[in-house]
Amino acid sequence: MLSYIWVGLGGAIGSVARFWISGVVAERYGQTFPFGTLAVNVSGSLIIGAFAALTDPQGRWLVSPSLRQFFMIGVCGGYTTFSSFSLQTLALAQDGEWFRAMANSIASFVFCLLAVWLGHFSVTRISK
Repeated sequence: MLSYIWVGLGGAIGSVARFWISGVVAERYGQTFPFGTLAVNVSGSLIIGAFAALTDPQGRWLVSPSLRQFFMIGVCGGYTTFSSFSLQTLALAQDGEWFRAMANSIASFVFCLLAVWLGHFSVTRISK
């Protein structure tokens, strides 16, 4: 039961961080393209990749499975926004903004995959 509480607390922290960062980015760059969601998803991918490598059994930090669950499932799960990404992309497509819908899909996939790889790769290299 305690694991659920920790994951829930981590999710709350991640959600508040997502709300703040997405808002700041949208305020600065506008809302005609979901830059806030893209920024959150890319940075979340970088963070979870780095944390996974750092706390992996061969990683630099030995942490409990509960801490990994709190951070990776809770904080990162609450922080990243696949459901928001999906809804915003659908809205762009429904508005006839096919180019922006495709650009958001491709950019999210490519940049998030690169970010998770970069986070994991960087920590693995630094830890050696």
